[in-house]
Amino acid sequence: MWILFALLTAVLLATSDALTKRALSSRDEYFVAWARLLFSLPVLLSSLMFVEIPPLDNTFWLATLCALPLEITAIILYTKALKVSPLSVSMPFLALTPLFLIAISFVVLGEKVSPGGSIGILLMAIGSYTLNIHKIRQAIFEPFKAIFREKGSVMMIIVAFIFSFTASLGKMAIEHSSPVFFGSIYFVLLTLMFTPIALIKNKGSLTITRKDFGPLAAIGITYSIMILFHMLAISMVNVAYMISVKRTSLLFSILYGHLLFREEKIAEKAVGSIIMFAGFLLIVLSR
Repeated sequence: MWILFALLTAVLLATSDALTKRALSSRDEYFVAWARLLFSLPVLLSSLMFVEIPPLDNTFWLATLCALPLEITAIILYTKALKVSPLSVSMPFLALTPLFLIAISFVVLGEKVSPGGSIGILLMAIGSYTLNIHKIRQAIFEPFKAIFREKGSVMMIIVAFIFSFTASLGKMAIEHSSPVFFGSIYFVLLTLMFTPIALIKNKGSLTITRKDFGPLAAIGITYSIMILFHMLAISMVNVAYMISVKRTSLLFSILYGHLLFREEKIAEKAVGSIIMFAGFLLIVLSR
């Protein structure tokens, strides 16, 4: 069941991201990020009616409170990356999260990277290089330089690093509560904390017009269901395994980028993404 839940998470995340990118064409990224959280609340709060409130200990609150500021930073960078760069260029770098998870688990748990994991790391590097392989005609190191010239790619690499922490902290909080309860309460707190930031960035006004309501509701609903499936899946299996399947969202994002936004060089980017994902899986399976 965790594989099914993780795959559903991937599809819903890619869908919400594509809808978010479309909304960003006419609205500020802080407003759209806030609206995505706000419109996710009805589904998340409704889900609390079907679960018991678990006893909450200090570990739950410590993990939650440590994760929240990291999550806010990731949301801002994530949304900015969606706005400034093509989906097919920025999203594949989320596949780096498991790579960072291995480093973090080594520091926290003493886990070591196996030879197979080392090969996986190499594949990740090759895949990210391949995303901009058409630039190799200019110079041998031009594709590597192109990654850092693309602001969305740099932002998403940072997001992937932050997510490796929030995924671990989230798993810890789930173990000291329950998947649905944590997913709902966490994003309620996240919305409350993010609202003042969005207000400041929008000069004290967060107005949702009638025209905005439908698109923003679609973003929020897909995002909230994604959250619930994410929490259920991650509660059933090792966090790195779950994230590995969730990152198939990058393949769906490339497809959305081509179909909805007419992003070019889709075959080249798809090959790079698949190589990155293969390396990502090898890393996880070699642990």
